[in-house]
Amino acid sequence: MRRAARFARTRVRELRMIVKALVSTKHPVLVHIIPMRRCNLACTYCNEFDDVSTPVPLDEMKRRLDLLADMGTSIITISGGEPLLHPDIDEVIRHIRRRGIIAGMITNGFFLNQERIERLNRAGLEHLQISIDNVTPDEVSKKSLKTLDGRLEMLAQHAVFQVNINSVLGSGVKNPEDALQIAHRAVDLGFTSTVGIIHDNNGQLKPLGEHEQSIFEEIMELGKSSFSRFNEFQHNVARGREHNWRCRSGSRYLYICERGLVHWCSQQRGYPGIPLAQYTPEMRHREYSTEKFCAPRCTVSCVQQVGILDNWRDPQNLKPMPTAPTPQSQELVHIGSAGEIQ
Repeated sequence: MRRAARFARTRVRELRMIVKALVSTKHPVLVHIIPMRRCNLACTYCNEFDDVSTPVPLDEMKRRLDLLADMGTSIITISGGEPLLHPDIDEVIRHIRRRGIIAGMITNGFFLNQERIERLNRAGLEHLQISIDNVTPDEVSKKSLKTLDGRLEMLAQHAVFQVNINSVLGSGVKNPEDALQIAHRAVDLGFTSTVGIIHDNNGQLKPLGEHEQSIFEEIMELGKSSFSRFNEFQHNVARGREHNWRCRSGSRYLYICERGLVHWCSQQRGYPGIPLAQYTPEMRHREYSTEKFCAPRCTVSCVQQVGILDNWRDPQNLKPMPTAPTPQSQELVHIGSAGEIQ
């Protein structure tokens, strides 16, 4: 009953979010925020973690969340690194909910147990996603069904928030059939199931083989529908095709790194690279109208899903602003094409 009640409340809030987004383009729809870059794992395909970073202090996290709330942000997803390593992550979630924002999290799941799940329930978490890369762990990834299945059963029994299991295909995945087994297990446990395609080292798409594509199509038809199926984006990614869309990153979608800087997304860190407190509505408006050179071969589905809301309006006729070189940490990297933003 608790799960059904929260599900119903969240669905109502999501519908309001969509209506708000269709009425106005002046606020962020989705923000990914990083409270901690450190991770307990070291998946070889991942470029979004380290093993040394300290957690962002709670007061600073609250300050950033308040800035996002004041912008009118609809959804905040906590990511990393591994966010469950943050000692105050429950309070971070509570603060998101206090500001009336939908709260989500992406985790590798290794720190989940019954007590932790109940804490997330009490904090008010509404969405949780775990990506599972294989059935048994290998040298590429330890995020396997074998290591996580017991935790998935605990989630099925105790979580009142929505759980999505994302299986993966693409670069580094030895056994494509694993993705189908993971998807079936997710549906059997009552979770939603999606499939992601692992990008190359530059965050760009690489086409799946014929056998992988058949598995991809089967998973896409399995279980409950997801927002990503409203257009051909994922299918284009699977086939290595460029897609024609208007990326609204830097405006409708924001990526806030552990240093509190605004970036286009996880795969284009370094631009605009402006502190969140200094990121003005005029800057957001400019990025809304800025054509992204990486958009045709992008693999970041959450950014594209936000773009669906505005793909039908307001052409993009601006280019990224030139930026002066600034000292940056090793974690802050820009991934782009030659001749573009430096």
